[in-house]
Amino acid sequence: MRLVDADTEWITAAYAAHGRELYRVAYRSLGDRGLAEEAVQTTYLRAWRAADRFDEQLGSLRTWLFAIARNVIVDLARARNVRPRLAADDALSEERRHHDTDVDRLLVSWQIEEALRKLSEDHRVVLVETYYRARPYAEVAAELGVPVGTVKSRVYYALRALRLALDELGWDDER
Repeated sequence: MRLVDADTEWITAAYAAHGRELYRVAYRSLGDRGLAEEAVQTTYLRAWRAADRFDEQLGSLRTWLFAIARNVIVDLARARNVRPRLAADDALSEERRHHDTDVDRLLVSWQIEEALRKLSEDHRVVLVETYYRARPYAEVAAELGVPVGTVKSRVYYALRALRLALDELGWDDER
């Protein structure tokens, strides 16, 4: 079912399925209940406005919502950083920065995992083996029974395909 086809029912179902989790991530990142609620509302508003661009063939609703939420959280954090800080905020800032990094890594890993699912099996295998498991090309080639040049070529094209898949998921290098 495309999001455009269902309006109120979709938003209600999407919020019931992912609203609490989005709120927890936003609260952990922002450290403020009001901003976390604003982040969730803005996420669903942006999702609703961009519903015609969502395609479940490209990725899951959860991944799409978390990509939007990540951008919203960064926007809210940047807007907050422009305002003068209160003394009480400084005590929590170090803990918040550490936690923000953890949450951001989690969101990025979900997006990369979703993008990897879109690659062909050959491309996914060489990327996982060479990049994530840090195995030498020659070792991977021997295991797969292909020349080293084939592994290098697959890695090159796999990275290009991964970039396209991440772009389709709304990846933003600056965030």
